[in-house]
Amino acid sequence: MAQWLVKEEPDRYGYDQLERDRKTVWAGVRNPLAQKHLRSIRKGDRIFYYHTGKEKSVVATAKALSDAYPDPDDSDGTLHVVDIGADKKLARPVTLAEIKADRSFSTFPLVRMSRLSVMPVTDAEWTRIEQLSRSGRS
Repeated sequence: MAQWLVKEEPDRYGYDQLERDRKTVWAGVRNPLAQKHLRSIRKGDRIFYYHTGKEKSVVATAKALSDAYPDPDDSDGTLHVVDIGADKKLARPVTLAEIKADRSFSTFPLVRMSRLSVMPVTDAEWTRIEQLSRSGRS
C-alpha cells in the first residue's frame, strides 16, 4: 500500500465537502508529474488531504476507493482520475510552515515542489505528520 498527498482549495472542494459526499472522483490534474503520481494510485492506498490557499495545511486522511483509471471526460485519453473517499480529520491541521521547519521533511515533495497537486508520501513522512497532528506544534 502506497501513500499520497492530494491538494485542493478548501473553498473549491474542502475536506468537509468530501465528508458530506463520502466519496468523489479526483479529477482535473493536468501537471505531467502529478498525473504520473495519480496514475500510480491503487485501491486501498492512504491519502493525506491538503488544503491549499490561505490554510496551507494537511487536514485529514482519505482512502483510494479505486485504482487510477482513464478520465472519461478526456477526449485525448491521456489523463487519469481516481475515486477517493473520506477517512478522518487529523487531530489538528499540520501547516506547511511546520513541515518546512522540520528537517525530516527536507526531501518531501511538498517542500521541494510545493505547487505539485499529487505527490507520494513515505512511511516516515506519514508517521511524522500524524505525530505533529497529535502532539501540537513542534
